[in-house]
Amino acid sequence: MKLTSRYEQTSCRLVVEGLPDLSAGQDSSTIGIVTGFSMGLAGHTDLEGQREHLQALLAAVIPYARHLLSAVPKAFGAADSPVAIEPSEGRHQLELRSRQPNTPPLKIVLDDAELSDLVRCLDQLRLDRRLAIPFELPELHPLSRNDLRHRQPLLRRVAAPLVGVATLLISASLLSLLPTPKAPVDVRLNRPTLALPR
Repeated sequence: MKLTSRYEQTSCRLVVEGLPDLSAGQDSSTIGIVTGFSMGLAGHTDLEGQREHLQALLAAVIPYARHLLSAVPKAFGAADSPVAIEPSEGRHQLELRSRQPNTPPLKIVLDDAELSDLVRCLDQLRLDRRLAIPFELPELHPLSRNDLRHRQPLLRRVAAPLVGVATLLISASLLSLLPTPKAPVDVRLNRPTLALPR
């Protein structure tokens, strides 16, 4: 019996169809095998695909949204991946590539609200206990120093080293102005000697 799970937001609708994997001991209300999915975005063409497309959508959109929240926008989706997403003039361009020859990729431009609705639908999908599907998502790692470096202006990045060098130069200049101490004189050597009478 085919099962259906729906995830809806204001501008996004995601419907996943599948079957229970009885060989894995799943009950009849759990989707263990995805047979297809459809996604509708407001004002855009409805999309359909298989599990590999759903996997690629998760692998591209979720880390893209994470980098976007950290103010480090970055394109995601390899050249051979069915889905890619990248920033585009203040918006977000979602590119869906077909495996069929001579078929140009479908490009959809999303605003922030539409991207947010898409991410929420994908999060609901990932956290749904009715789906016993191990989606492979990229591991979450802290952002690299190179990524965070672009968030700070140049002046702020070089301020600490410049202050350190200036402090070192000022300290060296002040130390050079101090008088050098004279060598101590041994007063015992300058005492007059008395000749004793014989």
